[in-house]
Amino acid sequence: MEPMTGPLAQEMRQLLTAALEPTQLDIINDSASHSGHMGDDGSGESHFTIVIESPKFAGVSRLQRQRMVNGALGDIPGERVHAIAIKARAPGE
Repeated sequence: MEPMTGPLAQEMRQLLTAALEPTQLDIINDSASHSGHMGDDGSGESHFTIVIESPKFAGVSRLQRQRMVNGALGDIPGERVHAIAIKARAPGE
């Protein structure tokens, strides 16, 4: 059974899938553990961890991978989501 995801998590999944063609993609909503903290906007979608594996990350630095993920997400990081932790790797890493 697929875990329940909100509209923002679904949008992030669509954007990342289109841009990076991941072989693995997990979008984990960490918002509940930040409830009442700075950046919690009450939406239930303010903090996420993204675990992504993509062939497009092969031979690319960790910083560039972060930039690729953030670029694919457009205005979501920092504007619509307070915090996103990114764990990006190429297949076989």
